[in-house]
Amino acid sequence: PFEPPELRMTFKILKDNDFAPYWIELGKEIDHEIDKFRKEVEFFKRYTAIFYSQGHSSPAEKRFDSKKALFYAESRFTLQRIDKKISDYNLHCPFFRMGRPNMKIDDEIYKVISSVEKLIEELKQNPNKQ
Repeated sequence: PFEPPELRMTFKILKDNDFAPYWIELGKEIDHEIDKFRKEVEFFKRYTAIFYSQGHSSPAEKRFDSKKALFYAESRFTLQRIDKKISDYNLHCPFFRMGRPNMKIDDEIYKVISSVEKLIEELKQNPNKQ
């Protein structure tokens, strides 16, 4: 009902053959990538909990700090990539009300960093907690 009359036939053919307009497929891809990113953050938090639950040496802690810094950098890159896809989605979406708000990358990365650092502080205070 919201599509232009000249595109109804095209959308019907696409729908009948399990295809969707680009912006719909892109929206699904964005949802999948956001889900995947959240799972990666949870995985890293579990890894952190395991690391701090066991005894570790100074070189191991340095390696962990390097791994943590790399994770933060990769997280920022992933969020930037998702944000670009959101911008692309908004450009292709024919209805402005269905657009998605762009990510505030600094805010999102701050949430990730603060949640990991908070977990580390809790584990340092109480090493038996996981």
